[in-house]
Amino acid sequence: MARLNVNPTRMELNRLKKRLKTARRGHKLLKDKRDELMKKFIAVVKENIKLREKMESKVSDAHSSFVIARAVMQTENLEEALMFPKRKVELNVSEENIMSVRVPVFEYEDVEEGDTNIYPYGIHSTSGELDGAVLNLTEAFPVLIALAEKEKTAQLMAREIEKTRRRVNALEYVMIPQIEETIKYITMKLEENERGNITRLMKVKDMMVAEMRQKHLEKEREQQS
Repeated sequence: MARLNVNPTRMELNRLKKRLKTARRGHKLLKDKRDELMKKFIAVVKENIKLREKMESKVSDAHSSFVIARAVMQTENLEEALMFPKRKVELNVSEENIMSVRVPVFEYEDVEEGDTNIYPYGIHSTSGELDGAVLNLTEAFPVLIALAEKEKTAQLMAREIEKTRRRVNALEYVMIPQIEETIKYITMKLEENERGNITRLMKVKDMMVAEMRQKHLEKEREQQS
């Protein structure tokens, strides 16, 4: 692993140790975030699957009923029956924060909630299959809204999980090993310099001792003479 290009000084060593501590803490927090996001993502996907199965079942039943209604009804009567909608709905969109991911929240509201009649036509010129198709589509609509919310939530969470995973890997396999390698290099360099200083000090000491002995011998010779 390549080390960082820094000066091997004690100040740089202390700075890198603080940086390593911060990187390890950030790595742990990001791993916890990734794991929690995965749990929530799996829960959203499971709910998404249930909603999709329910929605597809309703739409499939509605399509089958429409096919039969088209077969037994005249085209003009069918188009006239569905020309004007009976009910109005409002869709309110807001946001929710899930582990720093802003996901949409869709709120479905029936404007004419008190009116239980969902059919925009009379019964004298229509078939029962058309009633079943309209009923299935009416029941499928809120499921479709909930499905859209969950699918968008799953997409945003998957994107955040991938981003967090890349950051975790960058810290775990690149940044932290580089800092550790650099700390090891600086420590060895400082120890080497320390050994060099001790060696020089010992040589200076030996030289001073030798000089003192030489002076002492010269002084003794002067006294003897």
